[in-house]
Amino acid sequence: MSNAACDCLQQNAERIMQMWEKRARDEVSASMHQDSLVLQDSLPQYLNQLADALSTRIDRTPTRIAIDKIKSERIGKQHGHERAGYADYSMSQLIFEYHILRQVIFQVLEEEAPLGVQERDIIIGSIEQAVNDAATQFSQTLRDIQELFMVTLTHDLRGPINVVKMGTQLILRRLERGDTHFDVAARMISAINRLDSMIQNLLDVSRLRAGESLKIEFEECHLDKLVQEVVEDLSFSYGDEDRFVVVCDSEVRSYCSRKEITRVIENLVINAVKYGDPNTPITLTLQPMETQISLTIHNEGNPIAPDAQSILFQQFRRTTSAEEQTGWGLGLFLVKSITEAHQGTIEVESAEGTGTSFIVKLPKFPC
Repeated sequence: MSNAACDCLQQNAERIMQMWEKRARDEVSASMHQDSLVLQDSLPQYLNQLADALSTRIDRTPTRIAIDKIKSERIGKQHGHERAGYADYSMSQLIFEYHILRQVIFQVLEEEAPLGVQERDIIIGSIEQAVNDAATQFSQTLRDIQELFMVTLTHDLRGPINVVKMGTQLILRRLERGDTHFDVAARMISAINRLDSMIQNLLDVSRLRAGESLKIEFEECHLDKLVQEVVEDLSFSYGDEDRFVVVCDSEVRSYCSRKEITRVIENLVINAVKYGDPNTPITLTLQPMETQISLTIHNEGNPIAPDAQSILFQQFRRTTSAEEQTGWGLGLFLVKSITEAHQGTIEVESAEGTGTSFIVKLPKFPC
Protein backbone atom coordinates (compact mmCIF):
# COMPACT_ATOMS: atom_id res chain seq x y z
CA MET A 1 0.00 0.00 0.00
CA SER A 2 1.40 3.40 -1.03
CA ASN A 3 0.74 6.88 0.34
CA ALA A 4 -1.01 7.99 -2.86
CA ALA A 5 -4.51 7.57 -1.41
CA CYS A 6 -3.52 9.42 1.77
CA ASP A 7 -2.00 12.32 -0.18
CA CYS A 8 -4.95 12.51 -2.56
CA LEU A 9 -7.41 12.57 0.34
CA GLN A 10 -5.52 15.37 2.10
CA GLN A 11 -5.24 17.42 -1.09
CA ASN A 12 -8.92 17.01 -1.96
CA ALA A 13 -10.47 17.18 1.52
CA GLU A 14 -12.12 20.54 0.93
CA ARG A 15 -13.42 19.44 -2.47
CA ILE A 16 -14.79 16.21 -0.98
CA MET A 17 -16.67 18.20 1.67
CA GLN A 18 -18.11 20.52 -0.98
CA MET A 19 -19.26 17.59 -3.13
CA TRP A 20 -20.65 15.82 -0.09
CA GLU A 21 -22.53 18.92 1.09
CA LYS A 22 -24.11 19.44 -2.34
CA ARG A 23 -25.35 15.85 -2.47
CA ALA A 24 -26.48 15.95 1.15
CA ARG A 25 -28.58 19.05 0.52
CA ASP A 26 -30.13 17.38 -2.54
CA GLU A 27 -30.73 13.96 -0.98
CA VAL A 28 -31.05 14.42 2.82
CA SER A 29 -34.10 16.54 3.57
CA ALA A 30 -33.01 17.48 7.10
CA SER A 31 -29.84 19.16 5.76
CA MET A 32 -31.76 21.75 3.75
CA HIS A 33 -32.20 24.04 6.75
CA GLN A 34 -28.58 23.93 8.01
CA ASP A 35 -25.66 26.19 7.12
CA SER A 36 -22.34 24.75 5.95
CA LEU A 37 -20.57 24.80 9.33
CA VAL A 38 -23.46 23.09 11.07
CA LEU A 39 -23.92 20.60 8.25
CA GLN A 40 -20.29 19.55 8.07
CA ASP A 41 -19.56 19.75 11.83
CA SER A 42 -17.08 16.95 12.65
CA LEU A 43 -16.75 15.42 9.17
CA PRO A 44 -13.55 17.36 8.22
CA GLN A 45 -11.95 15.91 11.37
CA TYR A 46 -13.05 12.48 10.21
CA LEU A 47 -11.31 12.95 6.82
CA ASN A 48 -8.07 13.83 8.61
CA GLN A 49 -8.43 10.70 10.71
CA LEU A 50 -9.09 8.59 7.60
CA ALA A 51 -6.03 10.08 5.87
CA ASP A 52 -3.89 8.99 8.81
CA ALA A 53 -5.36 5.49 8.58
CA LEU A 54 -4.34 5.32 4.90
CA SER A 55 -0.80 6.60 5.53
CA THR A 56 2.20 4.27 5.62
CA ARG A 57 4.44 6.97 7.10
CA ILE A 58 3.01 6.60 10.59
CA ASP A 59 4.64 4.19 13.05
CA ARG A 60 1.61 2.27 14.33
CA THR A 61 2.71 1.35 17.81
CA PRO A 62 0.11 -0.16 20.19
CA THR A 63 -0.10 3.23 21.93
CA ARG A 64 -0.69 5.05 18.63
CA ILE A 65 -3.36 2.53 17.60
CA ALA A 66 -5.18 2.96 20.92
CA ILE A 67 -5.04 6.77 20.65
CA ASP A 68 -6.33 6.69 17.05
CA LYS A 69 -9.20 4.44 18.08
CA ILE A 70 -10.24 6.79 20.89
CA LYS A 71 -9.98 9.82 18.60
CA SER A 72 -12.01 8.12 15.87
CA GLU A 73 -14.73 7.10 18.31
CA ARG A 74 -14.87 10.64 19.70
CA ILE A 75 -15.31 12.12 16.23
CA GLY A 76 -18.12 9.70 15.33
CA LYS A 77 -19.90 10.31 18.62
CA GLN A 78 -19.54 14.06 18.18
CA HIS A 79 -21.23 13.83 14.79
CA GLY A 80 -24.07 11.69 16.20
CA HIS A 81 -24.53 14.02 19.18
CA GLU A 82 -24.74 17.10 16.98
CA ARG A 83 -27.21 15.52 14.59
CA ALA A 84 -29.47 14.42 17.45
CA GLY A 85 -29.75 18.04 18.52
CA TYR A 86 -31.65 18.94 15.35
CA ALA A 87 -35.31 17.94 15.32
CA ASP A 88 -35.33 17.25 11.57
CA TYR A 89 -32.71 14.50 11.64
CA SER A 90 -33.58 10.83 11.90
CA MET A 91 -31.30 7.84 12.37
CA SER A 92 -31.74 6.79 8.74
CA GLN A 93 -30.73 10.27 7.52
CA LEU A 94 -27.64 10.21 9.73
CA ILE A 95 -26.58 6.86 8.25
CA PHE A 96 -27.37 8.02 4.71
CA GLU A 97 -24.99 10.97 5.19
CA TYR A 98 -22.15 8.52 5.72
CA HIS A 99 -23.18 6.46 2.70
CA ILE A 100 -22.95 9.61 0.57
CA LEU A 101 -19.57 10.46 2.09
CA ARG A 102 -18.23 7.00 1.24
CA GLN A 103 -19.41 7.31 -2.35
CA VAL A 104 -17.84 10.76 -2.73
CA ILE A 105 -14.53 9.60 -1.23
CA PHE A 106 -14.31 6.69 -3.64
CA GLN A 107 -15.32 8.90 -6.56
CA VAL A 108 -12.56 11.45 -5.86
CA LEU A 109 -9.82 8.98 -4.93
CA GLU A 110 -10.45 6.77 -7.97
CA GLU A 111 -10.59 9.53 -10.56
CA GLU A 112 -7.12 8.62 -11.84
CA ALA A 113 -6.68 4.98 -10.80
CA PRO A 114 -8.59 2.33 -8.83
CA LEU A 115 -7.77 1.97 -5.16
CA GLY A 116 -6.06 -1.15 -3.92
CA VAL A 117 -7.98 -3.83 -2.02
CA GLN A 118 -6.32 -2.91 1.29
CA GLU A 119 -7.08 0.79 0.82
CA ARG A 120 -10.72 0.08 0.01
CA ASP A 121 -11.01 -2.16 3.06
CA ILE A 122 -9.56 0.58 5.29
CA ILE A 123 -12.04 3.16 3.96
CA ILE A 124 -15.04 0.83 4.19
CA GLY A 125 -14.09 -0.34 7.69
CA SER A 126 -13.53 3.23 8.84
CA ILE A 127 -16.90 4.40 7.49
CA GLU A 128 -18.71 1.46 9.08
CA GLN A 129 -17.12 2.16 12.47
CA ALA A 130 -17.93 5.86 12.17
CA VAL A 131 -21.57 5.04 11.36
CA ASN A 132 -21.76 2.73 14.37
CA ASP A 133 -20.24 5.32 16.75
CA ALA A 134 -22.43 8.13 15.40
CA ALA A 135 -25.63 6.06 15.50
CA THR A 136 -24.93 4.87 19.05
CA GLN A 137 -24.39 8.43 20.28
CA PHE A 138 -27.38 9.68 18.27
CA SER A 139 -29.64 7.21 20.09
CA GLN A 140 -28.13 8.01 23.49
CA THR A 141 -28.48 11.77 22.98
CA LEU A 142 -32.11 11.37 21.89
CA ARG A 143 -32.81 9.32 25.02
CA ASP A 144 -31.18 11.99 27.18
CA ILE A 145 -33.25 14.72 25.51
CA GLN A 146 -36.44 12.71 25.95
CA GLU A 147 -35.66 12.01 29.62
CA LEU A 148 -34.98 15.69 30.30
CA PHE A 149 -38.19 16.67 28.54
CA MET A 150 -40.19 14.08 30.46
CA VAL A 151 -38.80 15.09 33.85
CA THR A 152 -39.28 18.81 33.13
CA LEU A 153 -42.81 18.30 31.83
CA THR A 154 -43.95 16.16 34.75
CA HIS A 155 -42.38 18.55 37.27
CA ASP A 156 -44.12 21.55 35.69
CA LEU A 157 -47.48 19.74 35.59
CA ARG A 158 -47.39 19.01 39.31
CA GLY A 159 -47.92 22.65 40.30
CA PRO A 160 -51.24 23.36 38.54
CA ILE A 161 -52.54 19.88 39.36
CA ASN A 162 -51.95 20.46 43.08
CA VAL A 163 -53.78 23.79 42.87
CA VAL A 164 -56.80 22.16 41.21
CA LYS A 165 -56.75 19.30 43.73
CA MET A 166 -56.65 21.57 46.77
CA GLY A 167 -59.42 23.76 45.36
CA THR A 168 -61.64 20.75 44.65
CA GLN A 169 -61.00 19.37 48.15
CA LEU A 170 -62.12 22.69 49.67
CA ILE A 171 -65.30 22.57 47.61
CA LEU A 172 -65.89 18.95 48.65
CA ARG A 173 -65.67 19.86 52.35
CA ARG A 174 -68.49 22.40 51.96
CA LEU A 175 -70.84 19.85 50.42
CA GLU A 176 -72.83 17.05 51.99
CA ARG A 177 -73.19 13.49 50.80
CA GLY A 178 -76.23 13.10 48.59
CA ASP A 179 -75.72 16.49 47.01
CA THR A 180 -75.27 16.05 43.25
CA HIS A 181 -72.33 18.44 43.35
CA PHE A 182 -70.68 16.26 46.01
CA ASP A 183 -70.53 13.32 43.60
CA VAL A 184 -69.15 15.54 40.84
CA ALA A 185 -66.45 16.96 43.12
CA ALA A 186 -65.56 13.47 44.37
CA ARG A 187 -65.15 12.21 40.83
CA MET A 188 -62.99 15.22 40.03
CA ILE A 189 -60.72 14.36 42.98
CA SER A 190 -60.51 10.78 41.74
CA ALA A 191 -59.63 11.94 38.21
CA ILE A 192 -56.96 14.30 39.56
CA ASN A 193 -55.49 11.46 41.64
CA ARG A 194 -55.31 9.25 38.56
CA LEU A 195 -53.62 12.04 36.60
CA ASP A 196 -51.17 12.55 39.46
CA SER A 197 -50.49 8.81 39.43
CA MET A 198 -49.76 8.91 35.70
CA ILE A 199 -47.27 11.73 36.26
CA GLN A 200 -45.63 9.77 39.07
CA ASN A 201 -45.38 6.80 36.71
CA LEU A 202 -43.51 8.94 34.19
CA LEU A 203 -41.10 10.18 36.84
CA ASP A 204 -40.45 6.68 38.11
CA VAL A 205 -39.86 5.34 34.61
CA SER A 206 -37.39 8.17 34.00
CA ARG A 207 -35.48 7.14 37.10
CA LEU A 208 -35.48 3.47 36.11
CA ARG A 209 -34.32 4.26 32.57
CA ALA A 210 -31.52 6.38 34.03
CA GLY A 211 -30.34 3.36 36.02
CA GLU A 212 -31.68 4.56 39.35
CA SER A 213 -33.70 2.39 41.67
CA LEU A 214 -37.10 3.22 43.11
CA LYS A 215 -36.96 4.79 46.56
CA ILE A 216 -38.94 2.43 48.76
CA GLU A 217 -39.43 2.72 52.51
CA PHE A 218 -40.46 -0.57 54.12
CA GLU A 219 -42.80 -0.81 57.09
CA GLU A 220 -45.12 -3.37 58.59
CA CYS A 221 -48.37 -3.33 56.59
CA HIS A 222 -51.78 -4.93 57.08
CA LEU A 223 -52.31 -5.99 53.48
CA ASP A 224 -55.89 -7.13 54.10
CA LYS A 225 -56.83 -3.61 55.24
CA LEU A 226 -54.81 -2.03 52.43
CA VAL A 227 -56.62 -4.05 49.77
CA GLN A 228 -59.98 -3.18 51.31
CA GLU A 229 -59.14 0.55 51.34
CA VAL A 230 -58.11 0.50 47.68
CA VAL A 231 -61.31 -1.30 46.73
CA GLU A 232 -63.46 1.19 48.67
CA ASP A 233 -61.78 4.14 46.94
CA LEU A 234 -62.18 2.59 43.50
CA SER A 235 -65.80 1.62 44.22
CA PHE A 236 -66.50 5.25 45.01
CA SER A 237 -64.64 6.43 41.89
CA TYR A 238 -66.49 4.09 39.56
CA GLY A 239 -69.80 4.44 41.39
CA ASP A 240 -70.29 0.68 41.64
CA GLU A 241 -69.91 -1.01 45.03
CA ASP A 242 -70.75 -4.45 43.59
CA ARG A 243 -68.02 -4.41 40.94
CA PHE A 244 -65.23 -5.47 43.29
CA VAL A 245 -65.10 -8.55 45.52
CA VAL A 246 -62.39 -9.09 48.14
CA VAL A 247 -61.64 -12.64 49.26
CA CYS A 248 -59.53 -12.79 52.41
CA ASP A 249 -60.19 -15.03 55.41
CA SER A 250 -57.58 -13.73 57.84
CA GLU A 251 -55.33 -10.88 58.80
CA VAL A 252 -52.36 -10.63 56.42
CA ARG A 253 -49.22 -8.77 57.41
CA SER A 254 -46.07 -8.03 55.44
CA TYR A 255 -43.12 -5.66 55.39
CA CYS A 256 -43.59 -3.47 52.36
CA SER A 257 -44.04 0.06 51.11
CA ARG A 258 -47.67 0.92 51.74
CA LYS A 259 -47.59 3.63 49.08
CA GLU A 260 -46.00 1.49 46.37
CA ILE A 261 -48.06 -1.64 46.99
CA THR A 262 -51.16 0.57 46.82
CA ARG A 263 -49.99 1.63 43.35
CA VAL A 264 -49.56 -2.02 42.36
CA ILE A 265 -53.09 -2.92 43.44
CA GLU A 266 -54.63 0.19 41.87
CA ASN A 267 -52.87 -0.37 38.54
CA LEU A 268 -53.94 -4.00 38.33
CA VAL A 269 -57.55 -3.33 39.35
CA ILE A 270 -57.90 -0.37 36.97
CA ASN A 271 -56.50 -2.60 34.20
CA ALA A 272 -59.13 -5.20 35.05
CA VAL A 273 -61.83 -2.54 34.83
CA LYS A 274 -60.57 -1.32 31.45
CA TYR A 275 -60.25 -4.69 29.75
CA GLY A 276 -62.57 -6.99 31.68
CA ASP A 277 -66.21 -7.83 31.10
CA PRO A 278 -68.16 -4.85 32.55
CA ASN A 279 -71.01 -7.10 33.61
CA THR A 280 -68.94 -9.36 35.86
CA PRO A 281 -67.17 -8.65 39.16
CA ILE A 282 -63.43 -8.22 39.62
CA THR A 283 -62.12 -10.47 42.36
CA LEU A 284 -59.15 -9.69 44.61
CA THR A 285 -57.96 -12.78 46.48
CA LEU A 286 -55.40 -12.31 49.26
CA GLN A 287 -53.90 -15.52 50.60
CA PRO A 288 -51.04 -16.04 53.07
CA MET A 289 -48.74 -18.99 52.35
CA GLU A 290 -45.77 -20.45 54.20
CA THR A 291 -43.15 -17.92 53.10
CA GLN A 292 -45.11 -15.73 50.70
CA ILE A 293 -48.29 -13.74 50.35
CA SER A 294 -50.29 -14.17 47.16
CA LEU A 295 -52.55 -11.48 45.74
CA THR A 296 -54.61 -12.41 42.68
CA ILE A 297 -56.65 -9.88 40.69
CA HIS A 298 -59.05 -11.72 38.38
CA ASN A 299 -61.49 -10.50 35.75
CA GLU A 300 -63.68 -12.20 33.18
CA GLY A 301 -63.68 -11.24 29.52
CA ASN A 302 -61.58 -11.75 26.42
CA PRO A 303 -58.25 -13.44 27.17
CA ILE A 304 -54.85 -11.92 26.51
CA ALA A 305 -53.22 -13.61 23.51
CA PRO A 306 -50.04 -15.60 24.35
CA ASP A 307 -47.85 -13.41 22.10
CA ALA A 308 -49.25 -10.28 23.76
CA GLN A 309 -48.49 -11.64 27.24
CA SER A 310 -44.77 -11.52 26.44
CA ILE A 311 -44.79 -7.70 26.12
CA LEU A 312 -47.26 -6.84 28.89
CA PHE A 313 -44.60 -5.74 31.38
CA GLN A 314 -42.41 -3.80 28.93
CA GLN A 315 -42.38 0.00 29.10
CA PHE A 316 -44.28 1.91 26.41
CA ARG A 317 -45.49 -1.38 24.88
CA ARG A 318 -49.22 -1.95 24.51
CA THR A 319 -51.26 -4.85 23.22
CA THR A 320 -53.62 -4.38 20.29
CA SER A 321 -56.68 -4.25 22.55
CA ALA A 322 -54.98 -1.69 24.80
CA GLU A 323 -54.47 0.78 21.97
CA GLU A 324 -58.13 1.78 22.23
CA GLN A 325 -57.66 2.82 25.87
CA THR A 326 -55.99 5.95 27.22
CA GLY A 327 -52.60 5.64 28.90
CA TRP A 328 -48.88 5.48 28.21
CA GLY A 329 -48.21 1.78 28.55
CA LEU A 330 -46.29 2.27 31.81
CA GLY A 331 -48.62 0.82 34.45
CA LEU A 332 -47.66 -2.85 34.21
CA PHE A 333 -43.98 -2.03 33.73
CA LEU A 334 -44.03 -0.16 37.04
CA VAL A 335 -46.09 -2.87 38.72
CA LYS A 336 -43.36 -5.36 37.82
CA SER A 337 -40.57 -2.98 38.90
CA ILE A 338 -42.21 -2.27 42.26
CA THR A 339 -42.94 -5.95 42.87
CA GLU A 340 -39.36 -6.94 42.09
CA ALA A 341 -38.09 -4.14 44.34
CA HIS A 342 -39.99 -5.95 47.12
CA GLN A 343 -38.21 -9.21 46.17
CA GLY A 344 -41.53 -10.45 44.80
CA THR A 345 -42.80 -11.80 41.49
CA ILE A 346 -45.74 -11.18 39.17
CA GLU A 347 -47.21 -13.40 36.48
CA VAL A 348 -50.30 -13.49 34.31
CA GLU A 349 -52.66 -16.34 33.48
CA SER A 350 -55.23 -15.81 30.75
CA ALA A 351 -57.31 -18.22 28.71
CA GLU A 352 -60.65 -18.45 26.95
CA GLY A 353 -63.42 -19.29 29.40
CA THR A 354 -61.37 -18.69 32.55
CA GLY A 355 -60.66 -14.97 32.28
CA THR A 356 -57.44 -13.20 33.24
CA SER A 357 -55.55 -13.29 36.51
CA PHE A 358 -52.54 -11.24 37.59
CA ILE A 359 -50.79 -12.97 40.48
CA VAL A 360 -48.47 -10.97 42.73
CA LYS A 361 -46.37 -12.86 45.28
CA LEU A 362 -44.59 -10.98 48.04
CA PRO A 363 -42.36 -12.30 50.82
CA LYS A 364 -43.78 -12.18 54.31
CA PHE A 365 -40.60 -10.68 55.68
CA PRO A 366 -37.86 -8.60 54.08
CA CYS A 367 -35.02 -10.55 52.49
